[in-house]
Amino acid sequence: MALTEKISTHNFRAFLWHATFLAFAKNFMDVDTIIPAMLVEAGGSAFHIGLMTAIMLGGSSFTQLFFAPYLSNKTYKRKHLLLGINTRIFSLIGLGILLFLLTGEQTGYVIWLAFVFIALFSLAGAFANISYTDILGKSVNQEKRKSFFSSLQIISGIIVLISAFFVKRVLVWKAFPVNYALMFFIGGGLLLIASGGFWSIKEVVPSAMKISGIKDFFKVLKRELHENKKLAYFLGFINTQGIAISFLPFVILYAKEIFKAQSNDTGIFLIFKVIGIVFVSLMVLLGAKKLKYNVLLYSNVILSLILAATAFFITDVSMIKYVFIIGGVVYSLYTMSMSGLLLEVSGNENRALYTGFAGAGNILPALFPLLGGAVISHLGFQSFFILFMVIIASSTFFIFKIDCKK
Repeated sequence: MALTEKISTHNFRAFLWHATFLAFAKNFMDVDTIIPAMLVEAGGSAFHIGLMTAIMLGGSSFTQLFFAPYLSNKTYKRKHLLLGINTRIFSLIGLGILLFLLTGEQTGYVIWLAFVFIALFSLAGAFANISYTDILGKSVNQEKRKSFFSSLQIISGIIVLISAFFVKRVLVWKAFPVNYALMFFIGGGLLLIASGGFWSIKEVVPSAMKISGIKDFFKVLKRELHENKKLAYFLGFINTQGIAISFLPFVILYAKEIFKAQSNDTGIFLIFKVIGIVFVSLMVLLGAKKLKYNVLLYSNVILSLILAATAFFITDVSMIKYVFIIGGVVYSLYTMSMSGLLLEVSGNENRALYTGFAGAGNILPALFPLLGGAVISHLGFQSFFILFMVIIASSTFFIFKIDCKK
């Protein structure tokens, strides 16, 4: 069965349902503010923040390299998408129960026990993302993709902004660890509602590419690198610019260790991050038909450098919120450009496979948080900021080589 305009519209609405309720849930499980703040309040150090960020932002994407060979062999992927989403729901509820049962004397145990649920949550997300990307690419007409991503960002951004104020209220309503337990319960419930959109998706275009195993997967990767020159530069881009999304958790640590930020400050940081997301999403939506990916990619590099430079010169806790507003812009631009660029570099038959290839581009983003934690522990935050800026600047070479015309 071919993808008709009617089915494409139906699937567009199904993805929109998911995006709407996911937007409500995002702030309650935010990886840049809520989860790192929870770890710091439980006694976490730079090492713990680095490990958490490595697992959630870099390592989880790297595992797509191993999930892709399995999922590429599946003709239809909706049930695998639902498996990943349901596992994430389970891990959030489990983390909430763990925190709710802890007393003041037991909070030290939350750090390592929480990592079990954090790892499960992240790996399930990586597993689901491969199916999500494949289904989205086959279920929404090509000419609507850029508008889809920008529309998705602005609609979810507005909802995220509203929910951010509720998150702030929950954070200050109860003391640790009950406040964070409530956060994860609410996030899990909203994610459950969001998954309803995926149950209604009509997946009409089967996947034809088959991979016999991990060995065959790397053979295909080698062949694609030879035939598709942009793939190598795409992986280089992810390896460098990809570290940008791991920056804000360290700013949370910076705020709490240097400026003694409290739970109320965490809520404010989250609100300003969301303001940045909404702002850039609106700008991209208004210019969706005129903006080229090259403009988005270069803009993100410049803003990432400004992000680190701003953090470098912070002198007061009240100024940190401006780091988060820039961080929200950087996160949103990277998400939109990365998703769209992957669809442009790949084709309909190999999209799930290319999502797995993208995992190979997350080697440095997976290792950088661990390196960052070590640099902060031994050399301080300023050295970490400088290292970040050097790596980000190197991504301009790969953007130049990709030279995306769309």
